[in-house]
Amino acid sequence: METRNIIIFDGVCNLCNGAVNFIIKRDPKQRFCFTPMQSEAAKDLMSRYSLVSDYGDTFFLIKQGKCYTRTDAALEICKDLAGVWKLLLVFKVLPRSFRDFFYNGLGSRRYSLFGKRDTCMLPTEELRSRFID
Repeated sequence: METRNIIIFDGVCNLCNGAVNFIIKRDPKQRFCFTPMQSEAAKDLMSRYSLVSDYGDTFFLIKQGKCYTRTDAALEICKDLAGVWKLLLVFKVLPRSFRDFFYNGLGSRRYSLFGKRDTCMLPTEELRSRFID
């Protein structure tokens, strides 16, 4: 698990599930694997990286032993996606507090804007290897 880039996401959030599907489609080298925040694996990782529960409005990227949150996580993911997504790295010139202000606004309203599931998504058989239980 330590050698893979792990994305911890809110498994009941429709926006988060959409982001996971977006990443999967643009990650032909399968650099990323996923685990819902509600899983035991995610809870263990969150404990290991001292991520507290008030981070519920974001997702996490664990890459090469470092944990990224909010826009830092999103931009770090963009580095490894196929296509023009690397161009978004231009936003790194903006202060993190400025970037995260907008991210936090969306994160705190994601359920009301995009909805919520009753249970975590279940990956298809072909994607099963990309998810950590």
